Amino acid sequence: MDKDTQLVIVGAGPGGLVLALSLHQIGVNCRVYEAVPEIRAVGAGINLLPHGVREFDELGLLHELEAVGVRTKDVSYFNKFGQFIYRELAGEAAGYPWPQFSIHRADLQALLLRAVRERLGDDSVVVGHRCVGTKQDDSGVTVEFVGPTGEALQRVRADMVVGCDGISSAVRRQLYPDEGDPVYSGVTVWRGVTAHPPILAGAGTSYAGWLSVGKLIVYPIRNAVDASGNQLMNWVASLERPKPNAYDWNRHAKTDDFIEPYLDWHFDWLDVPAMMRSTDPILVFPMVDRDPVRTWTFGRVTLLGDAAHPMYQRGSNGTGQATLDARYLAGCIKRRGLTEDSLREYDQVRVEATSKVVLMNRANPPDAILREVHVRSGGKRFRCIEDVISRQELAEISDRYKRVAGFDIEQLRSRPSFV
Repeated sequence: MDKDTQLVIVGAGPGGLVLALSLHQIGVNCRVYEAVPEIRAVGAGINLLPHGVREFDELGLLHELEAVGVRTKDVSYFNKFGQFIYRELAGEAAGYPWPQFSIHRADLQALLLRAVRERLGDDSVVVGHRCVGTKQDDSGVTVEFVGPTGEALQRVRADMVVGCDGISSAVRRQLYPDEGDPVYSGVTVWRGVTAHPPILAGAGTSYAGWLSVGKLIVYPIRNAVDASGNQLMNWVASLERPKPNAYDWNRHAKTDDFIEPYLDWHFDWLDVPAMMRSTDPILVFPMVDRDPVRTWTFGRVTLLGDAAHPMYQRGSNGTGQATLDARYLAGCIKRRGLTEDSLREYDQVRVEATSKVVLMNRANPPDAILREVHVRSGGKRFRCIEDVISRQELAEISDRYKRVAGFDIEQLRSRPSFV
């Protein structure tokens, strides 16, 4: 149990892998421990907004993102009848110094995992190690693991431990043993990916409807997936539903479980029920988050990403905030070393920043545009959108979120690098 690792990262999701690359960049020895015995392709599409892409660029990974993702050029909003509400440019098309990407989560994780193993070594990510506890003393932390069948594994010693192990974080559970289940939003989410012809300009994210009548998000996450020139299309359907008896993020669903509100969504730019029926598998899970906490840091142990601040899947910002966590933490360690002072600085800045995003995602993320139009129009067709809401007010909803989340253009352009 010799301390040959300066920092242990629990969890090999995007946040943990970005942290590993960032620590390697500043010369800190780290190792990632992942609970599953094999890291496989899971999940569906995610968006990487310019503030997150900036960090990937500073890690030298922009070309890798380009190879597997789709550069997002715009974001469009429609009502449940497919009537156009609002469109704004995204990424470089909007004037950002960095692009915005839509990408399959599995492609992103594979890209990061490959980079970690190439830069840090094949033994830098250890699978089949589920963290069950940490014990601190004056000189470091001992991490306890069990294997896939519950057998005790060799304990690991490090200067610090960072829990990047998601919304069901074992590290967080030790720090907050009395914390209950995540907070259910009242909304259930169905999502899937399917080969589909490009829609609209072929490089945008489209929002339609609203939660009470059916909300839909659609965007491409891979180009040219077959000889017909189809894209891999990611879609997310959200509906208000009673709280489930148990939370499960890996459960498969049948189309008939949720398609009824979408049956007449035959737009001139998309046949929604046909897209849904062509998808297999379809995943279903509750939209949940956790109330912000005062601190993630206890001595030499801290949290990052969904382990620290799970947020609603609204605003396309979960992976981005985990990336910012990782980069800011690495910057603190670069300035202050592997000390509790570095963790306290990280905690002070990132807890406040992400708490604002969690609360904003509950109240007024960008898709609040759909809510405003639905409420003001009474859920009915409109003659023109200006009869319902002004373009200026629509832009203000979007711009407010960008400022809170940290990707307002001038904010992003002017702030110094984290690392």
